Amino acid sequence: MTELPLIGEAIAVAANAPGARRLAGARIGVVTFPGTLDDRDAARAVRLAGGTAVPLWHADTTLGDVDAVVIPGGFSYGDYLRAGAIARFAPLMSKIIDAANSDAKLPVLGICNGFQILTESHLLPGSMIKNDHLKFMCRDQVLRVENSNTAWTLDYEAGQEITVPLKNQDGQYIADEKVLDALEAEGRVVFRYVGFNPNGSRRDIAGISNAAGNVVGLMPHPEHAVEVGFGPESLDGIGGSDTDGLGFFTSVLNKIVGGNK
Repeated sequence: MTELPLIGEAIAVAANAPGARRLAGARIGVVTFPGTLDDRDAARAVRLAGGTAVPLWHADTTLGDVDAVVIPGGFSYGDYLRAGAIARFAPLMSKIIDAANSDAKLPVLGICNGFQILTESHLLPGSMIKNDHLKFMCRDQVLRVENSNTAWTLDYEAGQEITVPLKNQDGQYIADEKVLDALEAEGRVVFRYVGFNPNGSRRDIAGISNAAGNVVGLMPHPEHAVEVGFGPESLDGIGGSDTDGLGFFTSVLNKIVGGNK
């Protein structure tokens, strides 16, 4: 039986890995809204990848000196009105929108509720509605990486299949056929559900990007698959998938320090 590292040891491994000091200079902001649930998980994922996690509050009026932003999952403002509809008007979101659309193209990752906020903010096209079965879904989900050239997927290979947890109620991605065709033609479908579509999303889409590739949103939760022994077990019985989500965070760190592609 393989001995698993203690939680503190896992952080130490990342901190002492080759190039760790260089990566630690990259500052990744993690946004908290009222109702956010996964901000600490996202911050931990950043640290395990070797970066520095910077807490950001929804009412902040500046991003400070962060190099990228993660908008985590949860139920911002209780999903009142529509999931992400109120969070979109938070003071910090205007700063994120401006930075993402600027010449600097700030990398932004929206996970679950964060994805919903990105669509409400029009940083990403389409919308999220109730799952087609009208129930909350929680499961380990296989995804196929369709685009490995975004700021958040550089450490994956196109066509690679990964397993990460999924938990949502408003996870059905929809858009009109013109938008869907454009996403496909421009290579902006970043992740697709494999084997089972858990929410009825159009064309099995699990995640998309903007045209520049600096903004990515997806419904499943990579921040819950970043530690040996604490992530999802492989759905095919092979194993080794419990850290499949770590590549999101190493990708953006390597992008920031100029060490990848």
